[in-house]
Amino acid sequence: MAFSDRTTLRNLYLYLVCLITLVISIFAAVNLVRSTVELLYPDPGYYGYVPRCAESKPGQVCTPTEEAAFAAEQKRIEKLTRDSQRRQAVLSIVGSATMLAIAVPVYIYHWRRIQDELPPRAQVTGGEPLPPA
Repeated sequence: MAFSDRTTLRNLYLYLVCLITLVISIFAAVNLVRSTVELLYPDPGYYGYVPRCAESKPGQVCTPTEEAAFAAEQKRIEKLTRDSQRRQAVLSIVGSATMLAIAVPVYIYHWRRIQDELPPRAQVTGGEPLPPA
């Protein structure tokens, strides 16, 4: 079968869809692994700067209640940041898994169509060359 016989518009479409879905699947798989690692080993992060009580009121003495309020605010900001990072990692995992769940069946369907349209290969037995056509 000559190359020109295989270059129909339909075959070009099938191969192009397979190429695109294969590339999408590769990127989705890489992103899935990256997001899973991010979820299991989160970035230590930067939580922003919350000034200490003494820095916010120069020249004045802060009460223990005010110091405790500033410390509680810092812990609240850290918790919100960790929760946000975790949420983004989970959303990324779901997005990548969804992309794989869509791209892989599309790839398999089109690749099977290509394989079904290929002519059967001649069997070579005993290592003897095929007779010239």
